[in-house]
Amino acid sequence: MLTQTLRSLERNGLVRRIAYPVVPPHTEYELTELGASLEEPMYQLRCWAQDNLEQVAEARWAYDARETGQAPKRAKQP
Repeated sequence: MLTQTLRSLERNGLVRRIAYPVVPPHTEYELTELGASLEEPMYQLRCWAQDNLEQVAEARWAYDARETGQAPKRAKQP
């Protein structure tokens, strides 16, 4: 699965793959300029997720309760 994800990122121009013809095989990945341009938006997304973790957990709990017709156990907060 990791290989598929990395290949997809490479295909989309977000990472550069460098394969070395050695035994055992050695491959390195690095962000392209396009990939690096995602750092700030990803940081902002992470901040939003941290700030809203409790609300998302509550929404999941309420949804699961509606779908199952019973109140599931509340997950422990990290």
